[in-house]
Formats: sequence, C-alpha cells, structure tokens
Amino acid sequence: MASKEEKTRISAKISVLDQDIALYSQREEDFISLTDIARYKDSERTDYIIQNWLRNRNTVEFLGIWEQLNNPGFNPIEFDGIKKQAGLNSFILTAKRWIASTGAIGLVSKAGRYGGTYAHKDIAFEFASWVSVEFKLYLIKEFQRLKDEERKTLGWDIRRNLTKINYRIHTDAIQTHLIPSELSPTQTSLVYASEADVLNLALFGLTAAQWRDANPDKKGNMRDYADIAQLVCLSNLENINALFISESLSQKERLERLNKIAIHQMTILTGVARM
Repeated sequence: MASKEEKTRISAKISVLDQDIALYSQREEDFISLTDIARYKDSERTDYIIQNWLRNRNTVEFLGIWEQLNNPGFNPIEFDGIKKQAGLNSFILTAKRWIASTGAIGLVSKAGRYGGTYAHKDIAFEFASWVSVEFKLYLIKEFQRLKDEERKTLGWDIRRNLTKINYRIHTDAIQTHLIPSELSPTQTSLVYASEADVLNLALFGLTAAQWRDANPDKKGNMRDYADIAQLVCLSNLENINALFISESLSQKERLERLNKIAIHQMTILTGVARM
C-alpha cells in the first residue's frame, strides 16, 4: 500500500505523439505516468486534468473494481463512501486521497525529479482513453513495442548466461583433469583456448581464429552470431565435454564424439524449429 509519496526511479521512457511518457516497475508490474499523459491535453494543468478524471463516477467505479480484483488490502467501506459522493458538484478526489482512504495500489503518488501521479498500465490506458482515443491507441502500440524489445533482450541474456554457466562447469573440468598445477598462466590460457576450439570445431566447423580471419568486419566472436538452436546445442556440448574430460578421453576422441552429437542435436533442433 502506498500511503505517502515515494521517490521515483524511472525504468523507461516512450514517446507517444511527441510526448515523452515515463514508466517504472513495482511489484513486477508496469506503472505509467498519468502526469505525462495529461500533458498531451494541457501541459500547464496536469493536476487539474487528473482530478477532473478522478471525480467522474465512472472512473471511481472502474478504479474500485480494479482494486477489488487485484488488491486484497483494498478498503471496500471507504470505497463505498467515495462512490456515493462521486458525481456531485462538490465532489473532489485526488490520487493521494484515494490511496490514503482505500489502501489502493493501482495509483501511486511520487515525489522527486520524475514525480507526479502514476498508475498501473490497466488504469493508465483507461485514463489515456479519456484524454484522447487516438493517444490511447498510440500509447498501447509504443508500450507493446517496448515490452517486445525487453523480452528479446531478456531472452538473449538468458541464452548467453546459460552458455556462461555451462562454460564455468566446462573450465572447472579442464582445471581438474587437464592442467598440471605448475603450468604458467600463459600455458593455462592456451589449454582453455584449445578446449574452446574443440567445441567451436564440433559445432561450427571453425576455430575462433579461423572465424575471425573469415569475418574481419564483424565484432565479437562466432558465438555472438549463433542462433537459438546453436546456443542450446553449445550449452549441451559444454556439459558433455566436461563429462568426457572427467573420463580422461583424448581431445581427438572427444572432438569426434562431440561433432557427431552436434550433428544429431542440430538435426533435431532445426527440425523442431520448422514445425
């Protein structure tokens, strides 16, 4: 429950019809600035516009239903009292009063540089519709574009982190079974590089150096340009290679086996992708 002003930490901004709209996340939910949306209608009287919307009986009923569906701590008795007053000429409702009286979580009053009134996206879209139907449609479109970009970034991070975790398992196995204790750091790095190229050859058919020579205009390494199926396969190969190393298989034998496994797994993975 937000009964007092909180400082704002903006997580993103989107531009809707040349108006910047701030967003932030709370309890894994997205909140959108009503103050920024109100600026589209009148940049000088944002508080008045929000209060004018809040005093509308339909708005009060919408907010009450939303809270009842999403907030176990919502105070229905206070809500009924506010609802009875809604629509009267003397009725005034601010976000702070709504929050303090009912224990609402759908609206948040924030202080600081990016302060103002924020609302859960469901409520923000309703407010945007009241301000301008056109603005609401563009707001939803830009919000969805932002979420799509976040999902793509998150998916890439998960895939890369999975590969990094398995690489740790892989390098630990090398440390235990392949590297004598008195090797110099330079020698150690050569062993790691050699094992990394075992996987590169098994899956991509190239060593890291061969890939760089063939792609001088590209940054990073070949794994940065791998697709989802290749990253999944690489993750599996790293675990399997760690097991082979623990069994003291020679590098030549491991490479042969890993290549066969890579061909088999990629056949399955790419076959699934086409379904």
